[in-house]
Amino acid sequence: MNEADIPIDIHTLKLQDWLVSRRIVPKNIQANLKDIRSKITTALQDMPSHEKLIELLKGTNINYFHCKEIIEILKQTEKDTKGLFGSYGSQRMKDWQEIVRLYEKDSVYLAETAQLYVRNINYEIPNVRKQMTKLEQQSDECLKRSNDLSKPEAQLLAEHAALLQQIGVKGENLREEFTQVLSGLSEIYDKSIKKIGTLEEALNLYATTTGQTKQQCLPITRHLIDFGNTTVYQYIHKEAPLSVEEPPIKLNLSEENEMKNNDNEIDFGGDDNGGASSTISGEMIDFGELNLESGGEGGIDFGDSGETGDIDWGIESAPTEGVEINFDIPIEEYGIVVEGAGMDGGVAKGDQAYTLLDSPSYRERFIDELYELEAFLRMRCYELRQVTASSNVMFSLMESISTHDEVSLRKMLANLDVVLTEMSSEQTRHLFQLKHSPKYADLLASKLKQMLKAVEKIRTTKQVLKDRSVELKEQRVALTPVLDKLIAQTKDLQGKIEQDISKRYKNRIVNLLGGV
Repeated sequence: MNEADIPIDIHTLKLQDWLVSRRIVPKNIQANLKDIRSKITTALQDMPSHEKLIELLKGTNINYFHCKEIIEILKQTEKDTKGLFGSYGSQRMKDWQEIVRLYEKDSVYLAETAQLYVRNINYEIPNVRKQMTKLEQQSDECLKRSNDLSKPEAQLLAEHAALLQQIGVKGENLREEFTQVLSGLSEIYDKSIKKIGTLEEALNLYATTTGQTKQQCLPITRHLIDFGNTTVYQYIHKEAPLSVEEPPIKLNLSEENEMKNNDNEIDFGGDDNGGASSTISGEMIDFGELNLESGGEGGIDFGDSGETGDIDWGIESAPTEGVEINFDIPIEEYGIVVEGAGMDGGVAKGDQAYTLLDSPSYRERFIDELYELEAFLRMRCYELRQVTASSNVMFSLMESISTHDEVSLRKMLANLDVVLTEMSSEQTRHLFQLKHSPKYADLLASKLKQMLKAVEKIRTTKQVLKDRSVELKEQRVALTPVLDKLIAQTKDLQGKIEQDISKRYKNRIVNLLGGV
């Protein structure tokens, strides 16, 4: 094989050392390059206006090959200065010819070209590719984070819709909607205890087992079974009130600054024929007319002035001497009606105006009774499972409920669970708190508002991430022509280096390994 046919393979990382070891370029060329760069900077200050020159010098570092191209352009622009012997009188041409001469001295141009080539291969191209990959990853990450936020957004919207549905409002005007839905709270209570009658058998069993009377065993539950959801007044006084004055509902919503009417002013009225009346919280209380004149019907007669001041009740007196008084005559014969004692037939006000399920204290006591009854039934189910034929002691304890097997007790528990579920429903709990806790309305409204704010914040963040993803993609796309240009420049440098070295070694094939 001829020597000319043997290729010269040079690895890119060893190119500069290879050139120095073959004495093609000097070991230290930095001083020479510094002088050349200085001359290039000076020469660039005086350049003719030419499109190719502008394009050539645009955004690039000037090297040896650029200098040769500049000379070719100057041959056209400075041809008028060409002398008889082919030399140019233009200082521009002389400056660039001097720069090229310095480049070719000791093959400085080849050393610089090798430096540019190695730097592009090892640093410039990998850095641009790394930057493009990073931008692409960041863009995908932003898009992924934006998509991931859809889950908490949907969850918050679902929770917001569920909470509104539990309360029974739309969330457009909370004060009006709260007031409207609270007006139907009594219907919800009636629905909650619709199956309260199914607990009577379990209640009777509990009373029999504990030795209590039916009225003493879980009294609130018994009352609800017998009379329904009556007022606390009726539960306490055992009769229905003549009228009910339930306390007004107070909804403290901080977002609505409404003026509160002062309804607590007491109006004692004027002096109207000795009449006395007062207005308390808008209710007129009439004390009747006080007739202080003697002899009037129902009046108080203090007798004549200066007498003993006996009280005349308006009943004709009769001589009592020798007359026997019969106290057994029914008082109805005299037309006298005796009013009942205590609060009978009165007006239910304050806490007594609430129904048993609407009263904070009695509602809690009723639920406690239900849990007490549940514990009893579960204990009885457990005891039934433990009963054996040889357990005479346990059998004697179970005689009181021998008519009820585990199946019937399970049925009682199922009925009890239905009532407990209705009483503990989310809507009932929310509305009960709204009615009896003035601050709860504000807390509930704030919670609903915070949910919507969180959703809006998530949506804003999603849009920002999407915009950022698009921006990063655009930056990544903008680097594509930069990379293409850098690769093209590197390939061009590689071809020129291989060609230059090949000329030095009798046109042998030169391969730069590890290039682009």
